[in-house]
Amino acid sequence: MAFDAVVLAGGRARRLGGSDKPAEPVGGRPLIAWVAAAAADASRLIVVGPPRSILPGAVLVQEDSPGGGPVPALRAGLAEVRADRTALLAADLPFLRPAHLAQLVAAAHGRNGAVLVDGDGREQWLAGCWRTDALRAALAGYAGASLRGVLGPLEPVAVALPAGPRPPWYDCDTPEDLARAEELAGPVPGGRTTSHTSPNGPDAL
Repeated sequence: MAFDAVVLAGGRARRLGGSDKPAEPVGGRPLIAWVAAAAADASRLIVVGPPRSILPGAVLVQEDSPGGGPVPALRAGLAEVRADRTALLAADLPFLRPAHLAQLVAAAHGRNGAVLVDGDGREQWLAGCWRTDALRAALAGYAGASLRGVLGPLEPVAVALPAGPRPPWYDCDTPEDLARAEELAGPVPGGRTTSHTSPNGPDAL
């Protein structure tokens, strides 16, 4: 099933001292490059946030106003979507992989959407796949600021994936999260370093 991917890469990263969180490195590549690699099968990659040169093939847009939160960012990204399905992703998921996203896309078939749940069964609203027209309809009648408020009423199917040593829902909000992600990333098999110049290259997995 064809899908476009919208990656929310704005925000103020207050718990990271206001740094450019999506550009923070884990395992030798920026966080956002890992997410782009996970969405390598998307027909279109749309990144919402400040201009960056990390992903030269992406469609770059910015919410109104910049840093206004996930709902305005989703509106801005959705305006660029052409596919019938939209993967909505955070920019700080270093262990999300194409196979995980493929399972979300498949689970959304015949439904309004599918959302990843963590090991405790909590929905990860920035790791899911949705019917594009359902998203647009939900946003059209929504005046709040919560992603849960937009997405929850669509009654998505919950997708539980094995945690393994690197949980696909692991995100990086604090310096401690980044340090732990670096530990979890570990050495690349065969002694190779992980390239951050080509998010869709042979090291994407």
